[in-house]
Amino acid sequence: MADINNGYLLQQLQEKFEADIISADEPYGMLTIVFDKNKIIDLLSFLYNHTELKMQFLTDLCGIQYPDNEGKEFGVIYHLHSLQNNLRLRIKCFMPKDAPQISTVTGLFASANWQERETYDFYGIIFTGHPDLRRILNVDEMDYFPMRKEYPLEDQTRTDKDDTYFGR
Repeated sequence: MADINNGYLLQQLQEKFEADIISADEPYGMLTIVFDKNKIIDLLSFLYNHTELKMQFLTDLCGIQYPDNEGKEFGVIYHLHSLQNNLRLRIKCFMPKDAPQISTVTGLFASANWQERETYDFYGIIFTGHPDLRRILNVDEMDYFPMRKEYPLEDQTRTDKDDTYFGR
């Protein structure tokens, strides 16, 4: 049996998905790959069903936004963990702001249900095929997504704040 580490994991991924891996890095000792969003189900199924890797625990799923990253403004990050091998993997998938869509992974990880709903609620990323994609923390009447970097950090029309009191 091979030593199950980041090198072995990357080798297995490159053998199966070489054309779909956009980049691979190892910040702080955690293997991180940027992957084609259209093949995310294939990748996660492979990792889940692999006889040695056994990456069957979805630790986290969240959204990100890089407004200056032309054509790849939004992204979804998946954190997987192999409990048997104590091995972790971070997967990033990017998409354009005019079509922030990616396939749901709820068929593979039941825990993704609420995590995808939260990502939709705050970033507006649509998980196609999700069984119940609706707001989870914000009110249903909200017509914007609060984590998007589309608004100034502070309300410029405030009249109740006098900066002279704060030494500015």
